[in-house]
Amino acid sequence: MSSGPRRATALSPEDRRAALIEATLPLVLTCGTDVSTRQIAEAAGVAEGTIFRVFPTKKDLLDAVLAHAFDPSTLLDGLRRVDLTTRLEDRMLAAVTLMQQRTRQIWHLLHALGSRPGADGTRPPGSEAQWAAVESLITDAVAALVEPDREHLRCGPLEAARRLRLVTLAASHPRLAGGETLSPGDIVSLLLDGIRLHGEPIPARLPRASVSSSPIGAPPC
Repeated sequence: MSSGPRRATALSPEDRRAALIEATLPLVLTCGTDVSTRQIAEAAGVAEGTIFRVFPTKKDLLDAVLAHAFDPSTLLDGLRRVDLTTRLEDRMLAAVTLMQQRTRQIWHLLHALGSRPGADGTRPPGSEAQWAAVESLITDAVAALVEPDREHLRCGPLEAARRLRLVTLAASHPRLAGGETLSPGDIVSLLLDGIRLHGEPIPARLPRASVSSSPIGAPPC
């Protein structure tokens, strides 16, 4: 005999909001904007009315899910937990793995929602200043992982972190990568070792300035 709808566990408004967002995210990745509030309610173990006591409309909930995906907190926590006593290659591998996971989730979510991202494919909701602040936090966290090996690099930690993020973004996007994305190990190897065999001389026909300066305007390593 059915006992009727389950009563939602008593949560604070903040916890209820977070629980609804968490329950909605995988449904949006599967169903896109066609996900119903009934599906969300069932996944969250609440009555449909509970959703509308937290979010006035389904669009408000979907907007909150998107904002949550762009929130860098989980990525930053992961980067800060990386063991600084391990090899540089291992630290960079951990950083790329974490960045790929976040980036792919955002791309999948944007695709599911039919959103149009910014030029870099992952621009978060909010102002340019907010976007820049998020980017700065992530770059600083990656730079902290590179810092212990500063003396072994031709770039400073911040520039190394910036380039690692650029390579990770380009090599992780299916369209940019021609459908064949690179693994974290390949990305780290590309940045640290390049694509030329070690010991190969620089071709005489290539001006030295072309080797030392960046084609994207970044300061040379």
